[in-house]
Amino acid sequence: MNLRTAYGSSSGGLKVTTREVPFSDLLSFVVDNRGRTCPTTDEGIKLIATNCISDEALYPRYEKVRYVSQETYDGWFRAHPEPGDLIFVCKGSPGRVALTPDPVDFCIAQDMVAVRPDASKIDPLYLFAILRSPEIRNRIENLHVGTMIPHFKKGDFHKLMIPVPERGVQEGIGEIYYEISRKIAVNERIATMAIELADAVYLHSVSGLEPGDETFGSVAAVGGGGTPSTKVESYWGGDIAWTTPSDVTALPSPYLFNTGRKITSEGLEACASPLYPANSIFMTSRATIGAFALPQIPAAVNQGFIVVTPPGEPMRWWLFHEMRSRVPEMISLCNGSTFLELSRKNFKALKVRLPGADEMEKFAGVAAPLHGRAVRATEENHLLVEIRDTLLPQLMSGRLRVKDAEKIVEGHV
Repeated sequence: MNLRTAYGSSSGGLKVTTREVPFSDLLSFVVDNRGRTCPTTDEGIKLIATNCISDEALYPRYEKVRYVSQETYDGWFRAHPEPGDLIFVCKGSPGRVALTPDPVDFCIAQDMVAVRPDASKIDPLYLFAILRSPEIRNRIENLHVGTMIPHFKKGDFHKLMIPVPERGVQEGIGEIYYEISRKIAVNERIATMAIELADAVYLHSVSGLEPGDETFGSVAAVGGGGTPSTKVESYWGGDIAWTTPSDVTALPSPYLFNTGRKITSEGLEACASPLYPANSIFMTSRATIGAFALPQIPAAVNQGFIVVTPPGEPMRWWLFHEMRSRVPEMISLCNGSTFLELSRKNFKALKVRLPGADEMEKFAGVAAPLHGRAVRATEENHLLVEIRDTLLPQLMSGRLRVKDAEKIVEGHV
């Protein structure tokens, strides 16, 4: 890793001297297209929304994007992001930030801006890193307005004070944070490509195959979950991974290693949710229907899931891709007025396309290694995120020197 480094004392960490500068004073330009409803089309240039900006990703993720025509792109917007700009969320989850890639293949409108760092005043990568730090997030939280929908006003950018150390320290922190984030982005792409390749092999295998008499309910065990009372504190803090739809919809890939909450065995019994084995398939059945997780550990779920536990690994890989390909059909079977829900009854009755045993084994022989590669990339990212988010506050406080941080991340990026 070829990083610019700052100097520091040989013991006791780095004595970081910082000055506090208003966020607005560190910017040379702000791309602001808020306040107007952008006309969209079925295809064209991507129009990203705030859901595309994640603290776990280096660049915006293209999830549920809309599109604009070339004519709208050229004439409707006040300005467009340029490579290196920081996409900054103002509404909903104020302060989330992502880098703008090169080339730029999207545009922005409501609820976010693109800020252009003034490189003569601050290292752009450092500003990116510090905006993601817990300290700055706390400051943004204390400044934003709104109770139902938090909103950090562009007019209040001058109130957000950014700690600015000497240039060498900025550059060292910025590059370490960027290099780790870049490796995370590469791993995400590896995982995505592996899954997409397995999807392509599946589509080739299923070509011309019609559903027979078998249903999802007849070829696999289909279950669900429940929700214990959140008032009973003893239910929580156990050793059983507890999964909710938000845990799954936030995943960049479908591999669930752990969740933010764990439940006790007593709590599991109280909500009548079984502990599903690691070879199960979790699929959300409410709100965002059709988000999937392949748990790497045994886990329990709440009532927002349909859980499919196949009789063996070949069937698991086949059913996972079969389910992914049938989501639009499943949504058409949903009921509900307040929110749509796919019932287990309707899911279990859905006929499934199954090849012969030899063909299924052949598919598993291709899909399993591809998923294995994606799992390894995702697992490495868990470690990288932990390293990155642990190093940043220590570097900012001076408890850790840049040179020492480089040694920690050496071999990982």
